[in-house]
Amino acid sequence: MSAVYQQLPALKRLRDSSSFPLAPPPLIYKRRNARCRAPEAAVIPSFHLPMRSFEVKNRTFAEDIKALRLITAIKTPYLPDGRFDLEAYDSLVNTQIENGVEGVIVGGTTGEGQLMSWDEHIMLIGHTVNCFGGSIKVIGNTGSNSTREAIHATEQGFAVGMHAALHINPYYGKTSLEGMISHFDSVLPMGPTIIYNVPARTGQDIPPSVIYAAAESPNLAGVKECVGNDRVEQYTSKGIVVWSGNDDQCHDSRWDHDATGVISVTSNLVPGLMRELMFAGKNPTLNSKLMPLIEWLFKEPNPIGLNTALAQLGVVRPVFRLPYVPLPLEKRVEFVNIVKEIGRQHFVGKRDVQVLDDDDFILVGRY
Repeated sequence: MSAVYQQLPALKRLRDSSSFPLAPPPLIYKRRNARCRAPEAAVIPSFHLPMRSFEVKNRTFAEDIKALRLITAIKTPYLPDGRFDLEAYDSLVNTQIENGVEGVIVGGTTGEGQLMSWDEHIMLIGHTVNCFGGSIKVIGNTGSNSTREAIHATEQGFAVGMHAALHINPYYGKTSLEGMISHFDSVLPMGPTIIYNVPARTGQDIPPSVIYAAAESPNLAGVKECVGNDRVEQYTSKGIVVWSGNDDQCHDSRWDHDATGVISVTSNLVPGLMRELMFAGKNPTLNSKLMPLIEWLFKEPNPIGLNTALAQLGVVRPVFRLPYVPLPLEKRVEFVNIVKEIGRQHFVGKRDVQVLDDDDFILVGRY
């Protein structure tokens, strides 16, 4: 752009009358053909940035999630220094796909999302989507007891391509029923959502009135319900999709109380048998056969039993992020006997099940 330079007359006279040299006078730029442009504000049609466009990666609708029968709350394995063991993780997810599992919860309680930074959490969701998103539905646990964190994590989760979000009610710092509704209303507009009710962990039940309010959103895919089968039927009788959150009740939930299926921990170990339990019709014999394994898994808070079992099966390294520690020796011996009773061929991995010594386990507090 050209400019015309004009000296200021006052400064020119001052320079002529002085015996001291002055600095060159300032220059005035006269811009030609310049247009005044008003500042442009960022106009955001939707507050939730990833949902602005219909080009969001892997956009999925709630109806796609409602159809899932078997969803595994997938385990997160670790390297000896406490970082994610993605090679072992990929093998676990591949095994789930090969055995007919339709969805995975990434970074849930079983996957130890509570021990992850949000950077780790979103990275693992994105990794799962990029590697397996065409073969299995990826449901990211982006819930939090902080609404702000839940919003931000869910934005990021959908931005990296997750198909649905799992949301819990605010725990520890509990809120009112109106606060619960507002919390879920803040995240439901972003995409397909499963609400997770587990009062044993949160200390607060999500009552039906809150679920009925959330069900007004087309994005509510359904509820993972841990209260029991009476509550399951209360919802299914009104057309709300429910997945049992209790492996020991999921058979009856599915076949006697109209649950769509289960979000399972046990399917980490025996995905093929859990698929049979959800797809092949009522089967009390198989349900009874699995019950000793399910009871063993939950003798201590989940995921302690699962982490121990997968290490004994040789499919993950025996590494625990604290505060989780392995089950004691007598419980590990009990697991070996359970595997033999059910049949090693039904469990993930190909190595013989081992008891493992206490010294074989690595406990990591800093990672």
